[in-house]
Amino acid sequence: MSSSSAAPRRGDRTDTAGIRPPMREALVAAAFQLFLERGYEQTTVDDIVALAGVGRRSFFRYFPSKEDVVFPDHERCLADMTAFLAASPEDADPVTRVCDAARLVLRMYAENPAFSVQRYHLTKKVPGLRAYELSVVWRYERALAEYLRDRLGGRPDGILRADVIAAAVVAAHNNALRSWLRSDGRDDAGAAVDHALGYAQSTFGGAPLAFPDEAPEDVGVVVSRRGTPLWQVVREVETAFARD
Repeated sequence: MSSSSAAPRRGDRTDTAGIRPPMREALVAAAFQLFLERGYEQTTVDDIVALAGVGRRSFFRYFPSKEDVVFPDHERCLADMTAFLAASPEDADPVTRVCDAARLVLRMYAENPAFSVQRYHLTKKVPGLRAYELSVVWRYERALAEYLRDRLGGRPDGILRADVIAAAVVAAHNNALRSWLRSDGRDDAGAAVDHALGYAQSTFGGAPLAFPDEAPEDVGVVVSRRGTPLWQVVREVETAFARD
């Protein structure tokens, strides 16, 4: 959910039969070529379309801004995540489900490790891209939180739990993802994210321990000598609970 650089491979909302138009790929390729050669700030939309051999209208047909060409797959991935959560079985463990949803995001990043690493380094250098990336992360977190709010809202502190769990899952995912990107994509991204999400799941998963629906019942302990008459024991129990 942080900046990846997966080269465009799968379709978005403008695709036909799941195949991304060559023009879209050409725009992304041209943009990154110029970003590497000139720098992000020094590259304009006009520069990108000139290299790609298309007009400005074609660029804005696919990307609302120059920032969006750096993150071409997030809209599609967010839609995939939302659909995945909406299709969740009623009996699905909500924490497990949001962890599985986070793995959909990892899949997008891991489609092309070299490009993912490239964009990671670009994003680190450009404050504006980092801010844009944080806004994208927030949208992923909101998608997870909305699902959890729907599932946990009826429990004590359900809304609080939903927001905390969503933030924890995103943080765990991003911690592992950035570690993988810092390795230049050489490490096992899936293993790293599984480990991180496993930590979040073990912390927040399991309804009986992590989500008690009711406060524990009061327990009273009365100590009596052996041979104490039963009526006296009963009176001591009544007295103990009467103090509440």
